[in-house]
Parts: sequence; C-alpha cells; structure tokens
Amino acid sequence: MRMLKRFLHSSDEAACAGAFPLKEEDYLEKDCLLCMEDPAMERKIRSIPQKRILDKMDEYMARRDYKGAERHLLYWLEEAKAGADTRGELLVCNELIGHYRKMGEKDQALHYAGRALELLKVLDFDRTVSAGTTYVNAATAAHAFGEYERAGELFERAREIYEAREDTARHLLGGLYNNMALNLAAQEQYAQAFSYFQKAMEQMQKVPGGKLEQAITCLNMADVLDAEYGMEEKEGEIFALVDQAEELLREPEAPRDGYYAFVCEKCAPAFSYYGYFQTAQELTDLAEEIYRKEETQE
Repeated sequence: MRMLKRFLHSSDEAACAGAFPLKEEDYLEKDCLLCMEDPAMERKIRSIPQKRILDKMDEYMARRDYKGAERHLLYWLEEAKAGADTRGELLVCNELIGHYRKMGEKDQALHYAGRALELLKVLDFDRTVSAGTTYVNAATAAHAFGEYERAGELFERAREIYEAREDTARHLLGGLYNNMALNLAAQEQYAQAFSYFQKAMEQMQKVPGGKLEQAITCLNMADVLDAEYGMEEKEGEIFALVDQAEELLREPEAPRDGYYAFVCEKCAPAFSYYGYFQTAQELTDLAEEIYRKEETQE
C-alpha cells in the first residue's frame, strides 16, 4: 500500500503529514510566560526574528535547496541559544524535526524532537497550542521511522490539548487527524484510520484555501479502502474519492507556489496507481514548471 503522507510542513516528506505549512503563531504563545514573571529576564533575551526565519525557509523549500535550509536553521539555532531565546529555540527545533524527517535522517530528527519536548517543560508550555504542535511534529517523526506506538502516544497528547482549547485553529486539528489516521493505517487499523480521515475532512472543509489538504485526505481514504477491502469490493467508493481529489487539485483556491507544487508532485503517484495517468503527468509537469520558476527567481 502506498499511503500518502502530508508535508506538514505534514507527511514524512512534507511539512508534517497533515495540514497547512505551519505559521509562527502555530508554534509559539503570544506572551512569554517566563518573562512575564521576571522582567529582568526579558531584557536579557535577544530574540531571533521568527517570521523572517520561517519566510526564508519557505524560499529554500520552494527551490528544493535542502542544504541551504539546513544551514539556515542551524545558524538560527545557535543564535537562539546565544541569546537565551528559548521560545526561538523551540521554533527552530520544530523546523529541524521536519527537515531531518524529510531527509530521512532518523537520529537527527529524533534528537531535535526530544529537545523540543524538553523545551516545552522549560517554558511551561505543556498545555498550550504550541505544545500540541510540537507533539504532532515529534509524533510525525516517530511515525516516519516506524515507531508507531510512540507516535500514537504523542498524537494522543496533541489531541487532548487541541480538542480542549477553543482557540485551536481548524487546520491544526485537520492536520492532527490526518496524521493520526496515517499512523493507524500503518498498523493496519483501517476502520479507525478511515474515521480519522473523515474527521480531518470535516475540519479542512471549513478552512479557507483548504482544498489541497482535502485532496490529499481523499487519496488517503481511497488507499485505506483499497488496503482493507480491495479494489473489487470498493471500486465505486475508491474512484469517487480519486475523482474528488482530482477536482480539488484542479481548483485549489490556493497560490500556484512551491507548496502547491509539492502537493502536486506527491499526489501524482497515487493518480498513476489508480490509472489516472494523464492527471499524474499533468501534475508532475506543473510541479516542475513551478519549481523552475522559483529557482530562476533565486
């Protein structure tokens, strides 16, 4: 079974296997809880430019410059440490988890996952939305390297946080449910996986510009039906989902940027598997065209 996985910024090759590329507010709380208790501490901190770091990461990823992305993150990690910017260090560690997961570097990905979890305790962020995001990132890394039970534990901790907070963005919930479903599917718990994919769809249908994530989830759902029942028994439902994914990708209501190219590139093999060869080729060609434009703008 060729289960698709999301760039979360969700999937093992994408930025977190489940929702939109993450934003600064998805990682960090608006106020520094430690600094609020000690104004003198706040004056000693040299904060790194979080938004600029994430924006630059988007540029590197759009050009597929993975070495440049690594240098960029490691530089700002040292700057965060030197400036005692623990919140900044948490953000960079989260980005490094995803980067090394995509590169297939297990030891590095799990190292930074462990450090990010430690930082949640240092910052007293354990019940915050940023803690949920960190648990999702760490869980996705564990899943990518076959540690499914550990991934399940971390996803559950994220779910408890996200579902308990009214301020959790829908795209974060959608990404979480999609990732939980992938982890369940990897353990052949197909009925539960399908249920979580449905929950992910419910969330992403309410997110403006969420059609790319919906398309990925449709293909994941088709894969689950194929794996559990086979094409002969569920052919109608499977092809209805693939048709829906195709329609969503053709009218994504999203910029034709590097992220859109990434999604097209990763979905193309699924369409090919189900016999949609023309669609697969069109998506592959479109992704390459977007990547070339991004690279020429460097």
